[in-house]
Amino acid sequence: MNTLEDVLNALRSRRRWLVTSHGRPDGDAVGSVLGSVQILRAMGKEAEGYLGDGVPVIYRGLPGASELGLGPVDASRFDGALILECDSVERTHLQGLNGLFTINIDHHQGPSAYANINYVVSTAAAAAELVYHLAQLAGVAITPEMATCLYAAVLTDTGSFCYSGTGAETFDFAREMVLAGANPAAIAQQVYFSHSVGKMRLLGRALSNLHAEGPLSWLHVSDADMRAAGAQDQDCEGIANWALGINGIEATAFFREIPGARYRVSLRSKGKIDVAAIAQIFGGGGHSCASGFPIDGPFIYARDQVLTQLRRGLQSRAVSASGFPAEQQPFIVR
Repeated sequence: MNTLEDVLNALRSRRRWLVTSHGRPDGDAVGSVLGSVQILRAMGKEAEGYLGDGVPVIYRGLPGASELGLGPVDASRFDGALILECDSVERTHLQGLNGLFTINIDHHQGPSAYANINYVVSTAAAAAELVYHLAQLAGVAITPEMATCLYAAVLTDTGSFCYSGTGAETFDFAREMVLAGANPAAIAQQVYFSHSVGKMRLLGRALSNLHAEGPLSWLHVSDADMRAAGAQDQDCEGIANWALGINGIEATAFFREIPGARYRVSLRSKGKIDVAAIAQIFGGGGHSCASGFPIDGPFIYARDQVLTQLRRGLQSRAVSASGFPAEQQPFIVR
């Protein structure tokens, strides 16, 4: 694995950079890409940001978001690609990256040494923290626009500072971003109070399918639910957290039906179970408290496969339904 100095040397040795992240981007993907583009330009480089699936509505107010491209990419226009918090080139959902020199900056667990330069720090709360450290090493002063993007990235990737990876360094970073010009109240309002009507309707349908059993909960939406709600794929972000918010629940799974009789699964944990390890079993990945992967249906099959692994994960941490108070014993919500 490479060092941050290796990353900086590679960036300095090439002039034209493409910056991207994983498909179906979350706040860390969007904020880190936007922040990196601005930092590279401050270093005197040419930099353009791309997100293969576009920018979700709640992040479109971030500085520079309207400039991000969708692809395909003309590789001849770039000397290299900086890929953030993404475990492979394929997961960028961008066409045209093959053959480019690549730098991978990530904070997810699991194997991710796919690029020419790989810098992975799994203890970081978000990729944005690593981008900030890169700026510090490069001697780039953080502008209010950079700070806004990087603060939004950490705010969302820590679950509003709720996930177990949140620590003193996370708040030190947040403080530095606020001192540099980020407005925490304005950013939080943009992220959490700008949802579409379709998302709210979809949330209602998901909650009507909520189930809980001891320390586990799960919920799902079908393709028919998506159409009836008038929801888009990006409207599924954050729904899993509602099921995690139940008293006594330690981990939850959200199943979203996708084409091909499959489901996209989002796992969330309060920290007693490593859901990234479970996601890796199914070919996915993520953080110890937030991860995801696709799985074959039908729904009952997918649900049972995932719940089996969640129960095993809880048992490995000596957590079982029988160890909880009576009010947290198995029940079903309909």
